[in-house]
Amino acid sequence: MIVYGRNPVREALRGRRRVARIWAAGSAPREPWVQETGVPVSIVSAEDVERLAGSREHQGICAEVSAFCYAAEAELLGARAPVLVALDQVQDPQNLGAICRSAECAGATGVVIPERRSAEVTAAVCKASAGAVEHLPVARVRNLADFLSEAKQAGLWCYGAQAGAALRYDQVDWSGGSAIVLGSEGRGLRPRVAGACDAMVSIPLRGRIESLSVSATAAVLVYAATSGRA
Repeated sequence: MIVYGRNPVREALRGRRRVARIWAAGSAPREPWVQETGVPVSIVSAEDVERLAGSREHQGICAEVSAFCYAAEAELLGARAPVLVALDQVQDPQNLGAICRSAECAGATGVVIPERRSAEVTAAVCKASAGAVEHLPVARVRNLADFLSEAKQAGLWCYGAQAGAALRYDQVDWSGGSAIVLGSEGRGLRPRVAGACDAMVSIPLRGRIESLSVSATAAVLVYAATSGRA
């Protein structure tokens, strides 16, 4: 797998994956963290980096890394008072990456995505997450509604994000384990997934725009859920 961009490559070097080789162009080879990796670095043209990365967003560097290793759902549910972000058919890699970045920065336990009709962790997601996926456990589950049922059996409260819900996010007791459940842009949560939640929560909107993006919603809720934790 090829990851590209300065942050994704740097975090891959700091994370759990094996980095086999780096290609760098422009000023990237002069970065100290590139020179000190111990990984073979090939100095190439920017055009070569773009060809290898398959994207113009490479920032002059890309790397060959081992395949992304998804976490086991039992690992996430077995954590002490976990805060999980569960995504119902979020298919845009940019949204998945942005959500993973917020979740990792806020100290969430992990992100859960379904195996079907969902973005998976690709190079584009690595780039959009600024490398956060190298440190954040991401689990893929066969059926999200079934996973939420298992989460409730494990003692978690499951809160679905829904515009206009009577319960505001700042009225929720986030002190225990919780799963924040978000639907895709435009469609929201599927009925069975919404039905598996304990409650629906909303974020008050005080401006003229009618809704937040799914990634912005995730950021607000995950910081609320992790606020005050060590």
